[in-house]
Amino acid sequence: MGPEDGADYPFALTDVTPVPDEADQPSLPDVVVKLATSPGPCDPEETPAREQAIETHCSIGAQVIVPFFIAGMGMVGAGFYFDMVQRWKVFINVPEIIILVPALLGLKGNLEMTLASRLSTEANLGHMDEPKEQWSMILGNLTLVQCQAIVVGLLSAVVAVIMVAIQRQEVDLSHTMLLCSCSIITSSIASLVLGLITATVIVISRCFRINPDNVATPIAASLGDITSLALLSWVASLMYDAMDRANWISPVIVVCYILVIPFWVWIAKKNKYTNSVLYTGWTPVILAMLISTFGGLILGILMASYSGIAIFQPVMNGVGGNLVSVQASRLATALHKENQLGTLPPESKICITPIDAFCSKEQYATTARVLMLLVIPGHLTFVYTIRYFQSGDVALTFLFVLSYLVAAVIQVAVLLYVAYVLTYFFWTRKIDPDNSTIPYLTALGDLLGICLLGISFVFLSLMGDEESTSMGH
Repeated sequence: MGPEDGADYPFALTDVTPVPDEADQPSLPDVVVKLATSPGPCDPEETPAREQAIETHCSIGAQVIVPFFIAGMGMVGAGFYFDMVQRWKVFINVPEIIILVPALLGLKGNLEMTLASRLSTEANLGHMDEPKEQWSMILGNLTLVQCQAIVVGLLSAVVAVIMVAIQRQEVDLSHTMLLCSCSIITSSIASLVLGLITATVIVISRCFRINPDNVATPIAASLGDITSLALLSWVASLMYDAMDRANWISPVIVVCYILVIPFWVWIAKKNKYTNSVLYTGWTPVILAMLISTFGGLILGILMASYSGIAIFQPVMNGVGGNLVSVQASRLATALHKENQLGTLPPESKICITPIDAFCSKEQYATTARVLMLLVIPGHLTFVYTIRYFQSGDVALTFLFVLSYLVAAVIQVAVLLYVAYVLTYFFWTRKIDPDNSTIPYLTALGDLLGICLLGISFVFLSLMGDEESTSMGH
C-alpha cells in the first residue's frame, strides 16, 4: 500500500479533505473526526515544509533510538534499586509487597503510556495546536489518570492480599492496610509526575516536528520504574515503622483517597476530551492490572529461589513494553488519520501471518523491523551496564547472556505481532485502541518477561551454571 492509499502518516497534516457539518458527524467515543488545520504552537504560520511522507527505517530509528536508550538506563537504575530494597526489613517481613511491584510498575503502561498514545494521536491530528485546547486536553487527561491511578492502586493491593491469603490460608489485617495505603500513594504521586512529563514531551515534540508516537511512550517510561519503586519502598518503610505506634495512619490515608475520587470523576466528566474515556477506559486498565499482579505472584515465587532475577526483571519487562508501545501508538494514529472508527483500511485484515507483520512493505512492518533490530543491542548495553556497576554480584556467563537474549527476542516478537492484531481488532469493534491496546500489551509483556526470565534461570540451573543462578545471593 503506497502513500496514496493513506496507510502512512506524516508528522503533521496540512492538506485534509473538507469534513461535513457537525450534525452529520457520528458520535464516537474519544475520537475527534474534524481535523484541525491550524499551525502548531511553535510555528504560528503555516509552512509548506510539512508534507506527507513515508517514514523509512532510518527516520523511525533516528527518533526512537535516543529515548529508547534513555528509558533503558532508567530501567537499569530501577533494577539496581529493586535488587537493593528486596533486602529491606519491610520487604522481608511483608512479602506481599513483592507482588505489588509488577502491578505498580505496569501502571506506566496502563495509564501513562495510554495517555501518551492518546495525546500523540491528538497532536498528530492537529488538535493540540491551539493553546486553549491544549491546556484543556492536558488537564482533563491528568485528572482522568489521577482517578484511574487511585482506583487501580487500591485494586492492585486488594488482589495481592487475596492471592497471598489463598496461598497461606490467612489474612493479616495490618499488612492489608499497609499494602492498600502504600499502593494508593505510590500510584497517585507517580501518575501525576509521569503524566506531566508525558504531556511536556508531546508538546515539545510537536514544536520540533518530531512524531510524538516515536518518542513519548519511551521517555514517559524512562523515569516510570525508578519513580514507582522509590515511592513504594520509601512509603512502605515509613508506614511499616509507624505501624506499631500509629496504626490508624494507613486506614485514614485509604479513606481520604477514596473520598476524593468523586471530585476527580466530576472534573473528568465535565471535560469533553475525557468524558467518554471515563466510561470506556476502565476495562483494559483493570484487566491489565490483574495480569500484572498474577505476574507479580510468579515473580515472588521465582525470587525465593533466584534472587538475581530482581535486578533484571525491570529491564526485561520495560524494554518489551517500551518497544511495543511505540508500535501500538503508531498503529492507532494511522487508523485515526484515514479511517472512521470501526472501518479498516482497504485490503486490511485483523489476522495476518507473522511474516506479513514483520516482512511486508507496509509501514507497520517497517516499524516492527526497526524495533526488533533494537532488542539485542539494547539488552546487551543494559545487561553489561548492570555487570559494570555491580561487578561483585553479577556474573554474566556466555550461557546466561544467550538465554537472556533469546527470551528477550521472543518476548518482543510476540508483543509486536499481538500489537497489530489487538489494535485492528479493537478498531473494528469501535473501541479506540489509544485507550485499550497498550494496557493489555504492557501487562502481557510483564507476564511474558517474568515467565521467560524464570525459564532462563531454571535452564541455567539445570545446565549447572551456578555462577549466574547464584548472583545476588
